[in-house]
Amino acid sequence: MKRPLKIAPSMLASDLGNVEKEVRRIEAAGVDLIHVDVMDGHFVPNLTFGPDFVATLKKLTPIPLDVHLMIQQPDRYARSFIEAGADILTVHLEAYHDVKRTLEIIRGMGCKCGLAINPMTLFQNCGSLLKKVDLLLCMTVNPGFGGQPFIVEVLDKIRQAVAYREQHNLNFDIEVDGGLTTDTIGPSVAAGANVIVAGTSIFRKEDATAAVKELRARAAEVSAGG
Repeated sequence: MKRPLKIAPSMLASDLGNVEKEVRRIEAAGVDLIHVDVMDGHFVPNLTFGPDFVATLKKLTPIPLDVHLMIQQPDRYARSFIEAGADILTVHLEAYHDVKRTLEIIRGMGCKCGLAINPMTLFQNCGSLLKKVDLLLCMTVNPGFGGQPFIVEVLDKIRQAVAYREQHNLNFDIEVDGGLTTDTIGPSVAAGANVIVAGTSIFRKEDATAAVKELRARAAEVSAGG
């Protein structure tokens, strides 16, 4: 069964000096989620947003917030981000925490939970954790910075996730994040991804609405066998 395509612009690529204006641009473009990349300078070599930024976005828009914790100890901060307004909270398998317990904390607070895996992480390392998640995020770049090229080898991991989901009768979405453009959305959707994080390919375009339409059109073309 084909899952609805969801476009999630990454705020990391937005003009952070004009956050409200940027939110209005993507609202007008009809996006499905807003992706928030949280980095702590330890798990990845960059620093970005905290719970206050999530709370600001929550006040600005009803669009669900897809918060991606690229931090070393997500179990310490999960509650803060949920209280700030995260609708989906995704944590990394590779981070320093009891992953199962962290997912249970997230779900226990009434928030959708996601599990992220880096490009070099084997799909089979997810194991039975997938029955506890609403979303599996397959990173298509090495996490830490925007604007990196798409890692094609991750497509096979997406196919493995689709096969596992069907085999075990599970219901999680598959998200891709990193290097998503009109050229790479097609192969990603064809492999089985249905949540598309796009940063520079939306925010760095003068017409965000046209950029989103172009991404949707390419995904629809692939879904139709084009």
